[in-house]
Amino acid sequence: MSRILTLALSKGRILDETLPLLKKANIQLNEDPQSSRKLIFETNVSHIRVIILRATDVPTFVAHGGADFGVVGKDILMEQGAQNVYELLDLKIACCRLMVAGLVNEQLPLNRRLRIATKYVNITQSYYAQQGQQVDIIKLYGAMELAPHVGLADRIVDVVDTGNTLTANGLQPLEFIMSISARLIVNKAAFKVHHTQLKPIIDDLAAAL
Repeated sequence: MSRILTLALSKGRILDETLPLLKKANIQLNEDPQSSRKLIFETNVSHIRVIILRATDVPTFVAHGGADFGVVGKDILMEQGAQNVYELLDLKIACCRLMVAGLVNEQLPLNRRLRIATKYVNITQSYYAQQGQQVDIIKLYGAMELAPHVGLADRIVDVVDTGNTLTANGLQPLEFIMSISARLIVNKAAFKVHHTQLKPIIDDLAAAL
């Protein structure tokens, strides 16, 4: 008898762009997750269900066995240093860039270290350490673009898609840190124990790309 496998997704762009991939792999949710408040969804495949999580929680659920596999942005994997998961596929969806951005025509302080506002504390620390530069990092969870305008930070580190949000808020991209896309991850133990169930799904998703 097949064990029920749990796939973790997050609402938003990753969900929007993963659903067509799943459909190509002959997996469809029985209900529209966009119009439901449910967090668990059955699919047309009896042994696969989908759970909807906050994006930052997907690696945690997969790592600790709350889900067998999941789809998550490379930025979150890098920031959290996800343990106990394998990164199997670059799904080439939800693509964007992680950038340093600042005010147009900014004047940087000469008498102190730069202040950088970001939710990507670990990635930012690593990036500036590689540049041989010491900075002060201020962790924010949103409204990043405000920080330089109110003197909270000199620059920000955030994901950039079209760049329209930066432009609308008087900021410009200054330094490229990394390219980001959604990745398929799997729990290490599940991959070993339930390999015969997981492999066809992974192969179908790879083919759908």
